[in-house]
Formats: sequence, structure tokens, C-alpha cells
Amino acid sequence: MLRWLIGGGREPQGLAETGEKLLELNGHTQKITAIITLPCLETCEEKNQLILTASADRTVIEWDCDTGRQVQKVSCFQSTVKCLAVIQRLDVWLSGGNDLCVWNRNLDLLCQTSHLSDTGITALIEIPKNCVVAAVGKELIIFRLVAATEGSLGWDILEVKRLLDHQDNILSLVNVNDVSFVSGSHVGELIIWDTLGWTVQACERNFWDPSPQLDAQREIKLCQKPNDVSIHHLTWDEENVFVAVGRGLYVYNLPMKRVIACQKAAHDSSVLHVAKLPNRQVISCSEDGSVRIWELREKQQLSVEPAPTGFFNMWGFGRVNKQASHPAKKQQENATSCSLELIGDLIGHSSSVEMFLYFEDHGLVTCSADHLIILWKNGERESGLRSLKLFQKLEENGDLYLSV
Repeated sequence: MLRWLIGGGREPQGLAETGEKLLELNGHTQKITAIITLPCLETCEEKNQLILTASADRTVIEWDCDTGRQVQKVSCFQSTVKCLAVIQRLDVWLSGGNDLCVWNRNLDLLCQTSHLSDTGITALIEIPKNCVVAAVGKELIIFRLVAATEGSLGWDILEVKRLLDHQDNILSLVNVNDVSFVSGSHVGELIIWDTLGWTVQACERNFWDPSPQLDAQREIKLCQKPNDVSIHHLTWDEENVFVAVGRGLYVYNLPMKRVIACQKAAHDSSVLHVAKLPNRQVISCSEDGSVRIWELREKQQLSVEPAPTGFFNMWGFGRVNKQASHPAKKQQENATSCSLELIGDLIGHSSSVEMFLYFEDHGLVTCSADHLIILWKNGERESGLRSLKLFQKLEENGDLYLSV
């Protein structure tokens, strides 16, 4: 059972106040393993936001975000689906587990690969020429999707190439722009790839360690546990890659090919997911159940003033967290030119927060091992919508023109 909550103000319909249960989604029985938006067709009159969720219970469910209704469900998987991807141009979506499957919008299976490995596909992205990249163990496998035509029997998946440059299992994979994608491994390797030529543009193996001394690097590598340097997730903006490394967050600038900002102890446990928000803000979640929001600032903009509370009032469950257990370091490393400043956190989950999804019109959706999905609303935006709705109602009733 999943519960859909809303944080931050009252909906225009008056459905929920801060923290009040809005919808209950009955479907999955184990933890969520993947979540993704399913864009509506341009020709579709109804523009309800749809999402797909995969679970360790070996099911994938399509949900209507506006009503909480379960639209469709697939339960024929032989293994856990660990990742999902939507190829909007072909109007299909992909599921990755021990094999790669292609599905249409009606949740009909179009084609699939044979069993890949016991490790399965841990990450999946789209690249040009009808190709996708799948992370399978230490390898990146490039597949080409062949769409059905009048002269063919149906859809097909062709293996094109295997990239073998990683030394350990690949945990994260993300498209950065039209010419690059990035992968991160269990031992902290960050590799930037050329999207068209499938070659290595840059490879960073100790980017999280600013020390230039080789002996010091060896000592750190020996002392640290693998989880302390594992790259669990990546996200990006126009020129930066935001990297979740162990308990920390790092901002790697692609043009300069170096770290420009970091928070080595962003959370008390491993950071599992990171996403980019508007206005140079970043959100991260952790095994410790926390969800925190950061702001990337130039050093000249740093201030000793306390972090403002307005943003967190806007999201509802907010509070200013001064990180008493982790005092902020005012002196940044010489190698960094920016800083990641904590501006607050979202309180609501009681267990490890596995992942989240941000889409502008509906807010932020977080998924936890406590089987809870929370939908966080932008309180400032919702307040504006309520005011607009009120004025429209007054205008319809003619009350707006009554003299005092």
C-alpha cells in the first residue's frame, strides 16, 4: 500500500492541509525501485499527469497523479525492475531488470532481450539514433531499437557495442547534453562519454579527493569504505554535473573538468538520489531518511546571515536546519569556486528515501522504503492559484464590483 500525501498549503479544492493525507495508492507491496513521468500525447484531450512506478514486488503501475487512480498494471516480470525510461519520440517506454523490455502506451510488451546477467540493468538512458545505453555490472551496453514497419514482423532490440572502461559496477548513468553522457561507479569513477562516437571524453577516478599528493590519495583510498566513495546518482544543469558520492555532494564543472563546490557530509548516511531544481537549487535524499535542499552560490555571494525560511514555508514540511551536528565550513578548498549551501530540509519520511521525481506543474514526489510516496507542493504557487480562483469566483458572482 502506498499513501500519497501533500505538503504545503491547501489545494484549491480544499482537499488537504499541510501533511494531511490526500490520496491512497493501493498497488505495490514492496519498496519502490524506479519512478518516471509518462508524457501525455499531444493529440490527447485529457492532459492528466501520468507516472510509472516499479517495485521490488516485480510490478510496474501507471498512475494518474491528479486522481491517484491506478490506470494500468504489469505483473509479468521475472525479476525486479530496477530502472525505467521513456522514449517520447517513439511513444514507448523501457524497463530494465535482468532483461531489457520495450512497451507501448497500452502496456503491451513489444520486444525484449534475452537474460543479460544476474546483476541486471541498474541504469538506462536514451541517446541519438534510436539507441539506449544500459548499465549492466561493469559494462555499458548500447542497444538500438528497431521500430515495427509494414515489412517487419515487429519491434526488435539489437546490441551495438559494449563499453568496458569502468573498473567496478556502474551505479549511475545520466544524459548531460546533446553531446555527452556521464556514468559513475561503485569505486567512485566518473566517466564522461561522447554521445555520438561512444568514446571517453574525460575520466575522473579521485575527483572527490582534492589532495594532489599521490601518497595521500592511496592512504585515503585504503582507509575509506567503498560506500564512502560510491557514486549512487548523478544529475546536471547546463554546464555542471551534481554527483552523490558516499555521504557527500560534489559539483563537477564540465568545461573546467574539475570540482567547483562540495559538501563532504551532506547527509549522515549515503546519498541515494539528487535532482536539479530551478534557481540553482539542488535536492538530495539519503538512507538516513532526510531530504535536503541546497543552493549553489558563487563565493562572492556567501553571507554569514542565517538561511532564510521562506523556501521551506513554501514547501510545507520545511524547517531551517543549521546542521548543528555538522558545522558549516566557512573556508572552502582552494580548488572550489562556489559553495553548496543548505537552505533547509523536507520532513515526512520515517525510513530511507530511495528516490524522487520533480515536475514543475505537480511539484516534487519522494519515495521511501517506508512504502510512502509524498507529493510536495510549492506553497507559494498554490497560494497564488487559490487567490486567482477566489477572484474568479467573486467576479462570476458579481461580488467584485459591489460598492462598499
